[in-house]
Amino acid sequence: MKKDIQGKGAILQRDRETYAIAPHIPGGLTDTATLRKICDVADKYRVQALKITSAQRIALIGIQEEELDNIWADLEQKPGAAIGLCVRSVKICPGVTYCKRGLQDSISLGLRLDAIYHAMELPNKMKMGVSGCILSCAEVAVKDIGVMGTAKGWKILVGGNCGARPRLADILVENVATEEEVLDIVAKVVEYYRNSGREVRIGRIVEEMGIDRFREEALGQMP
Repeated sequence: MKKDIQGKGAILQRDRETYAIAPHIPGGLTDTATLRKICDVADKYRVQALKITSAQRIALIGIQEEELDNIWADLEQKPGAAIGLCVRSVKICPGVTYCKRGLQDSISLGLRLDAIYHAMELPNKMKMGVSGCILSCAEVAVKDIGVMGTAKGWKILVGGNCGARPRLADILVENVATEEEVLDIVAKVVEYYRNSGREVRIGRIVEEMGIDRFREEALGQMP
């Protein structure tokens, strides 16, 4: 029986015969040349559909297994981490770069997080989100680690999940002034999770410990 092929970023489809792949497009930001290449490859291999995903990627759907290697070679792109126990995605809103409501530079911070963490292996899957304001278009309250821009800096949330066991994230810290400080806090949370010995989503750990104890153990901070 066919299965997902993680090494090729290929997800078995409902027909149990064909696969979908999604090139990595950090933050959903790309250029016309990349879009044209995706379209040219889709036409060449007669893929069934192109789908904009919730992880800000473009999935090519309906691919035969024997065509996977050639398609990736023609795309000249890395797979998005759509499967596996790893950081699946870092969802990013337009922030102050483009949005009139933006309060913080979510694109700059989000791309830095993506460069560090995308596809990093972890005890379970993890999703991150970065929003430039409290309207939270990157849905940070339902991400394992979410970062929200405010007028006073950044708010970092942890433990969100919109999957089979939905959970709203808890506020870990507020009023973080700089990107460097955010990166440092996120690094501590990820490292704590990697060394936790638990194979559950991070929200389960926060739920069982309580956010105060989690904060103290992960960051060395009392509430």
